[in-house]
Amino acid sequence: MPAIELLFVDAHVVVANKPSGLLVHRGWDNDDDVALFRVRDAIGQQVHPIHRLDRGTSGALLFARTREAAAVLCRAFEDGRVEKRYVALVRGSAPDTGVIDYPIPSKEGGPRVPATTRFRRIARSPVDRCSLVLAAPETGRLHQVRRHLRHIDHPLVGDVTHGSGTINRHYRATYRLHRLALHASLLAFAHPVTAARIEVTAPIPDDLGEALTLLGLPRGAPTAEMAP
Repeated sequence: MPAIELLFVDAHVVVANKPSGLLVHRGWDNDDDVALFRVRDAIGQQVHPIHRLDRGTSGALLFARTREAAAVLCRAFEDGRVEKRYVALVRGSAPDTGVIDYPIPSKEGGPRVPATTRFRRIARSPVDRCSLVLAAPETGRLHQVRRHLRHIDHPLVGDVTHGSGTINRHYRATYRLHRLALHASLLAFAHPVTAARIEVTAPIPDDLGEALTLLGLPRGAPTAEMAP
């Protein structure tokens, strides 16, 4: 089983850099290779996944090393006290900044519930009709960033559920982008024991970064504050 990059480790918390294509744990499918197993094997003990990243999304993924830390961190997510930033490659020229306030289901087939995402455009591609966006979801709904950017007519490149098949095929053939163009670039939270602020950034991986380079877009993961 391949190793996984660990971005932050202490006695209570682990933040890993999940590759695109890897499930967080087996509860969503029956894969033999999942992020949970890779982190467990890397540190030599069982860990508790605190939140979810879709299979196609890469980036910062939080685990707890004890049940007590897991309980504190889960409450922080539920209360909206965890900061998240996602880098997204979207079709079209996205607005400079914006707030998307649009109810979506919290789980597959469930009722729509309030959901809010702030975003700002990082750059426009000089070679194709697309933009790089930094998104900050303030709630944690299923496929929230993907659904919200589609709602404002800027679907994610590579999104087979909420995007466009024609666009996805174009980016696969022209820019060798064979994955969902969404990366969890920053995770910030209060440490479950010390309450100190922990801020972890995840570098953009090559399977997304190389396409960004071909598109004339920056491949660094920006961490600047979002516009109010």
